[in-house]
Amino acid sequence: MTSVLRQKAQETPDERRQRKSADFPSVEKKLPLRWYRRSTSVIDFVSSVLGQRNPLAQPANPRDNTVWLLDNTAYRPVRRGRKGTQTWQAEIVACVFVAGDREDIGEFVASLADAIGLDGELGKDETVRRRIQERLQPFLTKISPSRSLTLEIPLPNGQRRQHQLGPTNDNGIANKTLPIDGRTVKNGTVVKPYLKGWDDMVSMETRFASPEGWLVISDIDDTIKYTQTPEPTGILRTTFAEEPKPIPGMPQFYSHVQKYLVPTWFYLSASPYNLYPFLRQFLRSNYSPGTLILRDFSWMDLGALLKTFTQGTQTYKVDRMKKIHQWLPGRKVLCVGDSTQSDPEAYAEIYKKYPGWVHAIFIRKVTDVAHMEKKNTDERFQNAFKGIPQHVWKVFEKPEELHRLVEKLK
Repeated sequence: MTSVLRQKAQETPDERRQRKSADFPSVEKKLPLRWYRRSTSVIDFVSSVLGQRNPLAQPANPRDNTVWLLDNTAYRPVRRGRKGTQTWQAEIVACVFVAGDREDIGEFVASLADAIGLDGELGKDETVRRRIQERLQPFLTKISPSRSLTLEIPLPNGQRRQHQLGPTNDNGIANKTLPIDGRTVKNGTVVKPYLKGWDDMVSMETRFASPEGWLVISDIDDTIKYTQTPEPTGILRTTFAEEPKPIPGMPQFYSHVQKYLVPTWFYLSASPYNLYPFLRQFLRSNYSPGTLILRDFSWMDLGALLKTFTQGTQTYKVDRMKKIHQWLPGRKVLCVGDSTQSDPEAYAEIYKKYPGWVHAIFIRKVTDVAHMEKKNTDERFQNAFKGIPQHVWKVFEKPEELHRLVEKLK
């Protein structure tokens, strides 16, 4: 204990700041207590556990509800002896909230600002305050369990198909795999399913991906977006208070990948789905469009938010990549991640589980965040990729190092 105290006493101000910024428990104590975002109706919440045949479910409507439809990828199931003849299908995900539920969140804005040291700055900068309020709001808006939706899917041939979606579960999420007619739809085609009967168009983008070709599975935080995931204040600051910044060189690298491989894109993040609009806009502004996969939490305190970035990420990502493999087992996969969390271990696990599926793994060595010494050691990467050929994986610092490797993949 004495040696620890002596060590702290000898710290420089910068070292002390970095140590405190990496202390997750101390930051979590400054954040608001847990809040629940359930519907005001107890009946809706209880009935949501009854599943697809819930007799108490009610249709969502524009007066009472706000709905997000999440972009997705349509695929053709690969069945032995029938390759290329199956009807397209896609997993549809909708998130339903209580409309107009915008309570005063000044307390939460103030707590967040204090936790990341913005209290003084916040009082002077109204733009920062509005930004924090906007990004916090999806964590506070009440969800609507036990709600059903009617989805209309336009097809390239001019026809339209209607499907029932829901009811939503106790997270306010409706999730269902639906058939999408149109056997002659070409790879890369984009259609925009929408909610039938809503005055304001609520739509999504569905991209069709044929069984063969390339596929990219990309992490987001500290791979293509500056987030500072090893530091709690870094996560909070970059997520809520700052404009998102792409990692230098990564937009150009992903454009290079698009040019040479023309892949289907999946962005796989441990962030909660409450950040979907924020992250979708960031991706659309800087990277090729694709399917964004996030964790499906419906209530949150900010301490729990920090845990989504840092705990159980390998298990979560492996589980989602298994689903992607079920959809597109015949594609060639390029995995891109970083060294802050468990991307090397997760990608290595998938490489070994599905031989011949993953063709390349690129890991960004994060050097612009403190406390990365142990995670950036050669030993860590050698252990993670043990048994995987050296030509399959590469740890890089500058994206420019990867351009020639992508050209060789083609």
